[in-house]
Amino acid sequence: MEDITKKQLFLLLLLVSIVTGVSSGIIVYSLIFQTSQPITQVIQNVIDKTKESPKEALPPEDVITLEKAALARDTLIQDIAIRVSPAVISIIATKDVPVLEQYFTTPFSQDDLFSQFFPEFNLQVPQLRNPPTGGGIEKKQVSAGSGFLISKDGFIITNRHVVEDKDAEYTAILNDGKKMPAKVIARDQLKDFAVLKVEGNDFLFLSLGDSDLVKLGQTAIAIGNALGEFQNTVSIGIISGLRRTLTTSGAASGPEELSGVFQTDAAINPGNSGGPLLNLKGEVIGLNTAIAEGAQNIGFVIPINQIRKSLESVKSTGRIIYPFLGIRYSIITPEIKTKNNLSVDYGVLIDKGAQGEASITTGSPADKAELKEGDIILEFDGSKITIDNPLDKLIQSKKVGDKIVLKILRDDKGQKVEVILEERK
Repeated sequence: MEDITKKQLFLLLLLVSIVTGVSSGIIVYSLIFQTSQPITQVIQNVIDKTKESPKEALPPEDVITLEKAALARDTLIQDIAIRVSPAVISIIATKDVPVLEQYFTTPFSQDDLFSQFFPEFNLQVPQLRNPPTGGGIEKKQVSAGSGFLISKDGFIITNRHVVEDKDAEYTAILNDGKKMPAKVIARDQLKDFAVLKVEGNDFLFLSLGDSDLVKLGQTAIAIGNALGEFQNTVSIGIISGLRRTLTTSGAASGPEELSGVFQTDAAINPGNSGGPLLNLKGEVIGLNTAIAEGAQNIGFVIPINQIRKSLESVKSTGRIIYPFLGIRYSIITPEIKTKNNLSVDYGVLIDKGAQGEASITTGSPADKAELKEGDIILEFDGSKITIDNPLDKLIQSKKVGDKIVLKILRDDKGQKVEVILEERK
């Protein structure tokens, strides 16, 4: 090919420039006038922002104020962790278990068709058994959880499911590594908590706060023996839900329902059970109890006020004494009202349990007062029963032997019934 002249090269470059300019104009025109409104609006917003002067940084005095506030919060949380950690303990359960030996068996006999056709296939299945000469007994750790001291003389709170095995021995491991035998004083069968005792008279203990004052969104601090091996793990979150009701599993006694509990996103892991949930005053506002299986950072906490009265009972009598009415019920919600075609939107409906358990306990105060399945209890001793003012809370505010007036609705007719609360056995 012959070399092109300078004139021809100039004309070629000019032609390319013209074609490029026309193409760019067509593309820009298409973008601006043929695209949908949201895209053009975004473009316009970007153009408008470029016309504005850059945003100025915060004044130095504002930065200093914010830094001081953030540092003060961090310092406060660090101080709480340092102050309360010595009162948070690990609880280890040990038990005598037989020493077993492993041996192997085959699931097929020599006469089995599988063995005849595949003699080279030697499947061995591991099994455990007592040694022929007797393996003896060894003490072995079978579980681990958390707890915390609530008195100078060694009373400890934890979850009932942490110390549920009555054949096990329990050891409290203090923050400094000291191990002490812990005696189970009382296990609460209604709520998932228990009281233990270690010998001594000069323990650092935690102060109990008022869980009725807890607000949605407030800071929450959880401390416990995470996963049963990371002692005094501290996690921070908020109260992410109030007055939750859930059915828990995992306890040896089977599923149980917890009502009026807090939900928190402060990390609670297996092993944290029985540890404290604290506010920014370092006060205990709840007992870390359960987690949502398959979810992250969804934990549930028994409010401390729900068990405060039981603690006083244990200290004074050595056992948990609860006033008892003797009914199973559903809190009336819009869903329950619609499902059962009810005429009221508050109170509790007496009905069977989830597994068909009787709605009225035989021989209970409710049975003696002739309450019936299908009755709706509207008021308890003059207090209206609502989600925010639940029946179990009202019952626990009374004492064994108190005479209570119930306002009930039966067959859409109101009436009053007197009951005398008894001790729950």
